[in-house]
Amino acid sequence: MAYLATDIKPVFPEERLLLELLENREIFSLQKANVWAHENKYYIDGKKHIVSLKKFEDADISYLQQGIEANKLKVSYDEFNVQIDRFIKYNRKRFNNIKYEAHEFIKREAGKYQEDNIVLSFSGGKDSTVVADLVIKALGNPYLVHIFGDTTLEFPMTMEYAKRYKASHALADFLTAKNREQIFLDVCKDIGPPARMMRWCCSMFKTGPITRVIYENYRNEQILTFYGIRKHESVSRSKYNRVEKGSESVKIQQQTVAAPIFYWTDIDVWLYIFSEKIDFNDAYRLGYDRVGCWCCPNNNSRAQFLSKIYMPEQAKVWQDFLIDFAKKIGKPDAEEYVNSGKWKARQGGNGLASASDVKIQFTNCTSEEHAKIYKLTKPYSDELINMFVPFGRVAPELGNKLLHEVIVLDIKTNVPILSIQPFSQDGYNYAVKIKTMNVKKHADLQRMAGYQVRKYNACRQCLKCESLCRSGAISIIGDEYHINAEKCVHCKVCVNQKYLAGGCMMDKYLRTK
Repeated sequence: MAYLATDIKPVFPEERLLLELLENREIFSLQKANVWAHENKYYIDGKKHIVSLKKFEDADISYLQQGIEANKLKVSYDEFNVQIDRFIKYNRKRFNNIKYEAHEFIKREAGKYQEDNIVLSFSGGKDSTVVADLVIKALGNPYLVHIFGDTTLEFPMTMEYAKRYKASHALADFLTAKNREQIFLDVCKDIGPPARMMRWCCSMFKTGPITRVIYENYRNEQILTFYGIRKHESVSRSKYNRVEKGSESVKIQQQTVAAPIFYWTDIDVWLYIFSEKIDFNDAYRLGYDRVGCWCCPNNNSRAQFLSKIYMPEQAKVWQDFLIDFAKKIGKPDAEEYVNSGKWKARQGGNGLASASDVKIQFTNCTSEEHAKIYKLTKPYSDELINMFVPFGRVAPELGNKLLHEVIVLDIKTNVPILSIQPFSQDGYNYAVKIKTMNVKKHADLQRMAGYQVRKYNACRQCLKCESLCRSGAISIIGDEYHINAEKCVHCKVCVNQKYLAGGCMMDKYLRTK
């Protein structure tokens, strides 16, 4: 097959067997055909063939599992390998061009950093596998640090592949980032399952843990991370730049990210894998297009269908949870809500008790100008006071001791700008009074103060704030949000609407209409 500038992938013998069973074709009738695909569109010997989504939905999973089990040992790669050899031969020029360009890009960007500050982001997917191989070969350095984000929601095949990769790259420093404090399903019960526009799981189970690993190993140093982002993967990723540093699109502010395969399509990635004879994740052989979290709301119905076949126990637990959740939030037909995929479009915290935590409730103080009395969901404490470190120097010694008042001084002028004190207010079990002073824009400062109240009331340890902080000042210690005053540089990124809308990720995930 000659090169096509589109996102198509090879269909491996294992997926061909499944297609034969799904469409009641003669077993192994597709093994000698030249088969490529894009999602549910198959190209068989050059002819397009669409498998309807309804066919996936109505499939007899038990029948397919039995058919796969009975025939999997007879699957042969002989003809497939001949086809791939032909594919490599016809596209040698394309391969040489994209490899050369990627190597030049890598060497150019890596030249701006010390080699010890260069990191490979490794997910176990085909894109990060190719990027790792490109960088190691371009720089001639097999010792580079790899950071593997174990989200706890990885495909079993991904975990198996990560072990194989680590064993075959014994000289590399292979670090694993994992959230060992949170349990995914428990968080889902509290704030609802992640949805397409509300993927809280990325921060809590991927970006946050990776941030911690980066800080543990590099402290405040800026690092260069090569990762497998591609422009063609999604609309959101098409808006990225090939190199990003310090923008709101960079999830971990301590790193500059560079994408060697940014302009590649799926077929480019497979051309590289086959040409370089690289081992890869076996989930692709089964028909998966992507191998991130197996229950990701961005997975299509075809991926869900495959998981019912190859991960039946996990798929059932997830299905049962989603139905229970739908009932909990008052959906009249819970199964239809789940099976139709409507849960993926869920927005906000409607129907959830936890939604009240993100509502900033306050009254204006009648006795003092520029003062608000905020409702708290738990008693006033040192944890709340500590959240005002980004605004300046927290000086409890300057406040009225009888009122337990704390003053915050502007870090540059040493002038008081905030007064914070516990308060009694009708209708509020717990409250805090916050007054702004000696500033031109009282509303702006009060709004940012409100963000910190929201964090105090609603924090679910999503780790987003840790990822935003370049100085490593923010951390979650036990169940408490903590800002190290000695490390904080008062950049106020953690209370900046541009980087953190509403001041807390939970505002997005739990806000109600």
